[in-house]
Amino acid sequence: MNLETKRLKLRATMPEDKSDIFEYRSDRETNRYQGWIPKSPDDVDVFFSRLSAEPNIPDSWFQMMLVDKESGLIIGDLGMHFSDDLKQAEIGCTLNKTYQGKGFATEALTRVVDYLFNNLEKHRVFASVHPENTSSIKLLGRLGFRKEAHFVESFYANEKWEDDLIYAILEREW
Repeated sequence: MNLETKRLKLRATMPEDKSDIFEYRSDRETNRYQGWIPKSPDDVDVFFSRLSAEPNIPDSWFQMMLVDKESGLIIGDLGMHFSDDLKQAEIGCTLNKTYQGKGFATEALTRVVDYLFNNLEKHRVFASVHPENTSSIKLLGRLGFRKEAHFVESFYANEKWEDDLIYAILEREW
């Protein structure tokens, strides 16, 4: 599966992406709100082993690489989690810190949400966000997502319990 935007190519994750993923995902400060921070390149192999080879498989994650068309460099990744009933999908995006704040996440998420609603006919798309991740909260707001829930200490990540916010949008709102 491949998608495109004005500046990005979005393609399925491949084993040769391992070093790029480790490079930007292992930055603990930049990714402090992420649920997964690899400690070694072997952790990326474990990550790969849990991914689906194609989108829209019940109870699976499908991961796409964000490739800058101009430079050909991998600048981040975007995951889609498909629910058991296949009418809902969760999304999440991670960018290399060099590319943050330049509209790449907005561009990628807009294209993927559009794909989820218009190609895969999802009813609802949602995202899980750390309450202190104000950049992601603003991004979701720009895309029309609304805050649906605030769960207290419901998410165990990076060796501690964290609060979790859920933002969502319905197909008819898109």
